[in-house]
Amino acid sequence: MATAIATDAAAPQFWRDEQLPFIEARSIQDGRKVCYGPHAHETFSIGAVTGGRSTYLNKHARERIGAGVVVLMNPEDVHACNPVDDQPWSYRMLYVDVPWLTRLQHELGFSQNQDFRAFAPIMSADPVLFSGLNRLYATLTDPDAETLHQHSSVIEFFTLAQQTLNPSPRLTKESNLKLERAADFISEHCTQALSLDDICSAADLSASYLIRAFKQRFGMTPHAYLINRRLQFGRAQLKRGHRIADVALEAGFADQAHFQRAFKRFHAATPGQYQG
Repeated sequence: MATAIATDAAAPQFWRDEQLPFIEARSIQDGRKVCYGPHAHETFSIGAVTGGRSTYLNKHARERIGAGVVVLMNPEDVHACNPVDDQPWSYRMLYVDVPWLTRLQHELGFSQNQDFRAFAPIMSADPVLFSGLNRLYATLTDPDAETLHQHSSVIEFFTLAQQTLNPSPRLTKESNLKLERAADFISEHCTQALSLDDICSAADLSASYLIRAFKQRFGMTPHAYLINRRLQFGRAQLKRGHRIADVALEAGFADQAHFQRAFKRFHAATPGQYQG
Protein backbone atom coordinates (compact mmCIF):
# COMPACT_ATOMS: atom_id res chain seq x y z
CA MET A 1 0.00 0.00 0.00
CA ALA A 2 1.45 3.36 -1.05
CA THR A 3 1.57 6.13 1.50
CA ALA A 4 1.87 9.86 1.04
CA ILE A 5 2.15 12.40 3.82
CA ALA A 6 1.16 15.91 2.77
CA THR A 7 0.17 19.01 4.70
CA ASP A 8 0.91 22.52 3.43
CA ALA A 9 3.21 23.72 0.62
CA ALA A 10 6.03 24.46 3.06
CA ALA A 11 5.97 20.94 4.52
CA PRO A 12 7.78 17.98 2.95
CA GLN A 13 5.70 15.32 1.22
CA PHE A 14 6.85 11.70 1.35
CA TRP A 15 5.92 8.71 -0.79
CA ARG A 16 6.69 5.05 -0.16
CA ASP A 17 5.09 1.75 -1.10
CA GLU A 18 5.59 -1.63 0.56
CA GLN A 19 5.52 -3.26 -2.88
CA LEU A 20 8.56 -1.18 -3.92
CA PRO A 21 10.51 -1.12 -0.66
CA PHE A 22 13.82 -0.16 -2.28
CA ILE A 23 12.81 3.40 -3.21
CA GLU A 24 11.34 6.40 -1.42
CA ALA A 25 10.40 9.85 -2.71
CA ARG A 26 10.25 13.28 -1.11
CA SER A 27 9.21 16.68 -2.43
CA ILE A 28 8.56 20.19 -1.23
CA GLN A 29 6.70 22.95 -3.03
CA ASP A 30 7.88 25.96 -1.01
CA GLY A 31 11.33 25.48 0.47
CA ARG A 32 12.05 29.05 1.52
CA LYS A 33 11.98 28.06 5.19
CA VAL A 34 13.87 24.80 4.68
CA CYS A 35 17.35 24.70 6.15
CA TYR A 36 19.52 21.58 6.16
CA GLY A 37 22.69 21.06 8.11
CA PRO A 38 25.39 18.95 6.46
CA HIS A 39 24.26 15.34 6.56
CA ALA A 40 24.55 12.01 4.73
CA HIS A 41 22.27 9.13 3.72
CA GLU A 42 22.91 5.41 3.57
CA THR A 43 21.00 5.40 0.26
CA PHE A 44 21.92 6.72 -3.17
CA SER A 45 20.05 10.01 -3.56
CA ILE A 46 19.12 11.87 -6.72
CA GLY A 47 16.89 14.91 -7.02
CA ALA A 48 15.61 17.63 -9.33
CA VAL A 49 15.29 21.33 -8.58
CA THR A 50 11.89 22.22 -10.04
CA GLY A 51 11.79 25.92 -9.12
CA GLY A 52 13.84 28.74 -7.64
CA ARG A 53 17.52 28.65 -6.66
CA SER A 54 19.53 27.09 -3.87
CA THR A 55 23.06 26.58 -2.60
CA TYR A 56 24.23 23.01 -3.03
CA LEU A 57 27.03 21.56 -0.92
CA ASN A 58 28.52 18.14 -1.69
CA LYS A 59 31.70 17.27 0.18
CA HIS A 60 34.12 20.07 -0.77
CA ALA A 61 32.05 21.50 -3.63
CA ARG A 62 29.70 24.47 -3.27
CA GLU A 63 27.43 25.47 -6.17
CA ARG A 64 24.52 27.82 -6.85
CA ILE A 65 21.89 25.81 -8.74
CA GLY A 66 18.44 26.48 -10.17
CA ALA A 67 15.47 24.83 -11.84
CA GLY A 68 16.41 22.10 -14.31
CA VAL A 69 19.42 20.84 -12.38
CA VAL A 70 19.68 17.25 -11.15
CA VAL A 71 21.78 16.62 -8.03
CA LEU A 72 23.39 13.31 -7.06
CA MET A 73 24.64 12.14 -3.68
CA ASN A 74 26.47 8.87 -3.27
CA PRO A 75 25.87 6.89 -0.06
CA GLU A 76 27.47 8.59 2.97
CA ASP A 77 28.51 11.70 0.98
CA VAL A 78 28.07 14.71 3.26
CA HIS A 79 25.84 17.27 1.57
CA ALA A 80 23.26 20.03 2.09
CA CYS A 81 20.98 22.13 -0.10
CA ASN A 82 19.40 25.39 1.10
CA PRO A 83 17.42 28.25 -0.45
CA VAL A 84 19.05 31.49 -1.60
CA ASP A 85 17.94 34.77 0.01
CA ASP A 86 14.41 33.59 0.82
CA GLN A 87 13.75 32.91 -2.88
CA PRO A 88 11.03 30.41 -3.84
CA TRP A 89 12.55 26.94 -4.13
CA SER A 90 11.04 23.54 -4.86
CA TYR A 91 12.53 20.11 -5.46
CA ARG A 92 11.91 16.36 -5.73
CA MET A 93 14.19 13.67 -4.34
CA LEU A 94 14.48 9.91 -4.78
CA TYR A 95 16.29 7.69 -2.28
CA VAL A 96 17.33 4.24 -3.52
CA ASP A 97 18.68 1.33 -1.52
CA VAL A 98 22.29 0.61 -2.46
CA PRO A 99 21.92 -3.20 -2.77
CA TRP A 100 19.10 -2.73 -5.30
CA LEU A 101 21.06 -0.22 -7.35
CA THR A 102 24.18 -2.38 -7.19
CA ARG A 103 22.25 -5.33 -8.63
CA LEU A 104 21.05 -3.10 -11.47
CA GLN A 105 24.65 -2.04 -12.16
CA HIS A 106 25.65 -5.71 -12.34
CA GLU A 107 22.82 -6.43 -14.77
CA LEU A 108 24.05 -3.56 -16.93
CA GLY A 109 27.42 -5.23 -17.38
CA PHE A 110 29.52 -4.74 -14.27
CA SER A 111 31.36 -7.63 -12.68
CA GLN A 112 29.25 -9.62 -10.26
CA ASN A 113 32.08 -9.24 -7.72
CA GLN A 114 32.17 -5.45 -7.94
CA ASP A 115 30.62 -3.38 -5.19
CA PHE A 116 28.44 -0.35 -5.80
CA ARG A 117 30.06 1.96 -8.35
CA ALA A 118 29.82 5.52 -7.09
CA PHE A 119 28.70 8.25 -9.48
CA ALA A 120 31.44 10.75 -10.31
CA PRO A 121 29.25 13.80 -11.11
CA ILE A 122 27.54 15.56 -8.22
CA MET A 123 25.11 17.40 -10.55
CA SER A 124 23.83 17.48 -14.12
CA ALA A 125 21.89 19.87 -16.34
CA ASP A 126 20.93 17.12 -18.80
CA PRO A 127 17.30 17.91 -19.80
CA VAL A 128 16.56 14.25 -20.60
CA LEU A 129 17.64 13.19 -17.13
CA PHE A 130 15.67 16.03 -15.54
CA SER A 131 12.46 15.23 -17.40
CA GLY A 132 12.95 11.51 -16.74
CA LEU A 133 13.19 12.06 -12.99
CA ASN A 134 10.04 14.18 -13.00
CA ARG A 135 8.14 11.56 -15.01
CA LEU A 136 9.24 8.87 -12.57
CA TYR A 137 8.15 10.93 -9.58
CA ALA A 138 4.74 11.50 -11.19
CA THR A 139 4.38 7.77 -11.87
CA LEU A 140 5.37 6.75 -8.35
CA THR A 141 2.95 9.20 -6.72
CA ASP A 142 0.05 8.46 -9.09
CA PRO A 143 -2.51 6.54 -6.98
CA ASP A 144 -3.89 4.88 -10.12
CA ALA A 145 -0.53 3.59 -11.41
CA GLU A 146 -0.05 -0.18 -11.39
CA THR A 147 2.95 -1.57 -9.55
CA LEU A 148 4.27 -3.15 -12.77
CA HIS A 149 4.32 0.28 -14.43
CA GLN A 150 5.97 1.91 -11.41
CA HIS A 151 8.61 -0.83 -11.07
CA SER A 152 9.39 -0.71 -14.79
CA SER A 153 9.67 3.08 -14.67
CA VAL A 154 12.16 2.92 -11.79
CA ILE A 155 14.40 0.53 -13.73
CA GLU A 156 14.07 2.58 -16.91
CA PHE A 157 15.08 5.82 -15.19
CA PHE A 158 18.00 4.43 -13.24
CA THR A 159 19.27 2.66 -16.35
CA LEU A 160 19.17 6.07 -18.07
CA ALA A 161 21.01 7.66 -15.14
CA GLN A 162 23.61 4.91 -15.15
CA GLN A 163 24.25 5.13 -18.89
CA THR A 164 24.24 8.94 -18.91
CA LEU A 165 26.36 9.67 -15.85
CA ASN A 166 28.17 6.45 -14.98
CA PRO A 167 28.60 4.49 -18.24
CA SER A 168 28.95 0.74 -18.03
CA PRO A 169 30.53 -1.73 -20.45
CA ARG A 170 28.71 -2.55 -23.67
CA LEU A 171 25.86 -4.97 -23.18
CA THR A 172 25.75 -8.35 -24.81
CA LYS A 173 22.64 -9.05 -26.90
CA GLU A 174 20.06 -11.46 -25.54
CA SER A 175 18.19 -13.86 -27.77
CA ASN A 176 15.00 -12.51 -29.35
CA LEU A 177 13.44 -15.82 -28.38
CA LYS A 178 13.45 -14.73 -24.75
CA LEU A 179 11.70 -11.49 -25.63
CA GLU A 180 9.11 -13.46 -27.58
CA ARG A 181 8.69 -15.67 -24.53
CA ALA A 182 8.09 -12.57 -22.38
CA ALA A 183 5.49 -11.26 -24.82
CA ASP A 184 3.75 -14.65 -24.98
CA PHE A 185 3.66 -14.84 -21.18
CA ILE A 186 2.07 -11.39 -20.95
CA SER A 187 -0.49 -12.29 -23.60
CA GLU A 188 -1.42 -15.58 -21.95
CA HIS A 189 -1.80 -14.01 -18.49
CA CYS A 190 -2.96 -10.51 -19.45
CA THR A 191 -6.11 -10.61 -17.31
CA GLN A 192 -4.07 -11.36 -14.20
CA ALA A 193 -2.11 -8.96 -11.95
CA LEU A 194 1.41 -9.51 -13.27
CA SER A 195 4.58 -8.27 -11.62
CA LEU A 196 7.86 -7.49 -13.32
CA ASP A 197 9.41 -10.47 -11.53
CA ASP A 198 6.73 -12.75 -12.99
CA ILE A 199 7.60 -11.73 -16.54
CA CYS A 200 11.36 -11.89 -15.97
CA SER A 201 11.13 -15.37 -14.47
CA ALA A 202 9.01 -16.65 -17.34
CA ALA A 203 11.43 -15.28 -19.96
CA ASP A 204 14.67 -15.88 -18.03
CA LEU A 205 15.69 -12.23 -18.45
CA SER A 206 16.97 -9.60 -16.05
CA ALA A 207 14.57 -6.75 -15.35
CA SER A 208 16.94 -4.11 -16.71
CA TYR A 209 17.40 -5.95 -20.02
CA LEU A 210 13.67 -6.63 -20.36
CA ILE A 211 12.77 -2.96 -19.90
CA ARG A 212 15.28 -1.80 -22.54
CA ALA A 213 15.03 -4.54 -25.12
CA PHE A 214 11.28 -5.19 -24.98
CA LYS A 215 10.46 -1.67 -26.15
CA GLN A 216 13.01 -1.91 -28.95
CA ARG A 217 11.51 -5.21 -30.09
CA PHE A 218 7.79 -4.47 -29.72
CA GLY A 219 7.57 -0.67 -29.74
CA MET A 220 6.09 -0.41 -26.23
CA THR A 221 7.02 -1.18 -22.65
CA PRO A 222 5.95 -4.46 -21.02
CA HIS A 223 3.30 -2.55 -19.06
CA ALA A 224 1.89 -0.87 -22.18
CA TYR A 225 1.94 -4.26 -23.93
CA LEU A 226 -0.04 -5.73 -21.03
CA ILE A 227 -2.64 -2.94 -21.16
CA ASN A 228 -2.91 -3.34 -24.93
CA ARG A 229 -3.56 -7.08 -24.56
CA ARG A 230 -6.17 -6.42 -21.86
CA LEU A 231 -7.91 -3.98 -24.19
CA GLN A 232 -7.86 -6.52 -27.03
CA PHE A 233 -9.53 -8.98 -24.67
CA GLY A 234 -12.00 -6.29 -23.62
CA ARG A 235 -12.90 -5.42 -27.20
CA ALA A 236 -13.70 -9.05 -27.93
CA GLN A 237 -15.97 -9.20 -24.89
CA LEU A 238 -17.71 -5.95 -25.83
CA LYS A 239 -18.42 -7.37 -29.30
CA ARG A 240 -20.18 -10.26 -27.60
CA GLY A 241 -22.47 -7.79 -25.84
CA HIS A 242 -21.04 -8.14 -22.32
CA ARG A 243 -21.67 -5.30 -19.87
CA ILE A 244 -18.87 -2.74 -19.73
CA ALA A 245 -18.51 -3.03 -15.95
CA ASP A 246 -18.16 -6.81 -16.21
CA VAL A 247 -15.68 -6.57 -19.06
CA ALA A 248 -13.50 -4.16 -17.07
CA LEU A 249 -13.05 -6.69 -14.26
CA GLU A 250 -12.73 -9.69 -16.59
CA ALA A 251 -9.97 -7.92 -18.50
CA GLY A 252 -7.94 -7.29 -15.36
CA PHE A 253 -8.66 -3.61 -14.73
CA ALA A 254 -9.26 -2.36 -11.20
CA ASP A 255 -12.67 -0.98 -12.10
CA GLN A 256 -14.74 0.43 -14.95
CA ALA A 257 -13.19 3.89 -14.67
CA HIS A 258 -9.69 2.50 -15.25
CA PHE A 259 -10.96 0.52 -18.24
CA GLN A 260 -12.69 3.59 -19.69
CA ARG A 261 -9.57 5.75 -19.43
CA ALA A 262 -7.27 3.13 -20.94
CA PHE A 263 -9.70 2.31 -23.73
CA LYS A 264 -10.07 5.97 -24.72
CA ARG A 265 -6.32 6.58 -24.52
CA PHE A 266 -5.49 3.65 -26.79
CA HIS A 267 -8.53 3.73 -29.13
CA ALA A 268 -9.71 7.37 -29.08
CA ALA A 269 -13.22 6.17 -28.25
CA THR A 270 -15.09 5.04 -25.16
CA PRO A 271 -16.13 1.41 -24.63
CA GLY A 272 -19.76 2.52 -25.01
CA GLN A 273 -19.04 4.17 -28.35
CA TYR A 274 -17.20 1.07 -29.53
CA GLN A 275 -19.99 -1.25 -28.44
CA GLY A 276 -22.62 0.92 -30.12
